[in-house]
Amino acid sequence: GLIIIIFAADPPAKHSNMSVSIDSMSMKQALIIGLFQILALWPGVSRSLATILGGLVAGLTLPFAVEFSFLLGLITLCAATCYEMLKSGGEVIFSYGWFLPAIGIFSSFISAWIAVKWLLNYLTQHGLALFGYYRIILAITTGLLIYLEIAG
Repeated sequence: GLIIIIFAADPPAKHSNMSVSIDSMSMKQALIIGLFQILALWPGVSRSLATILGGLVAGLTLPFAVEFSFLLGLITLCAATCYEMLKSGGEVIFSYGWFLPAIGIFSSFISAWIAVKWLLNYLTQHGLALFGYYRIILAITTGLLIYLEIAG
């Protein structure tokens, strides 16, 4: 999976047949992206990365594939947050009141918005290669630390 990131890191920037908005995305492209998300069931595979790679394979531009991945993640995170609020929201409000949780939600929203905008800009200019190398270095480092812990 890590090697695929590097090879898919710099897709052609602009082709006339590449989708650049949700309105121009076909059902076939959505199905391909959905099938790639199945890869995220494998331990250690990022759902976001599987979605981005699926988008690239389906013919999306890199910035749109990243944006689409974050939109899908937003839906999932909102659903999980609503579930947790229904389950434990009363306890949070009882313990902290309304103000502190509201500030936390607002600051998280602003931070996420800034991070997504920055990431989209970065990936548009640089591609995914750095992320692929980062994952390889992280995997090697983790493997070495596990080995040293077991051997030591």
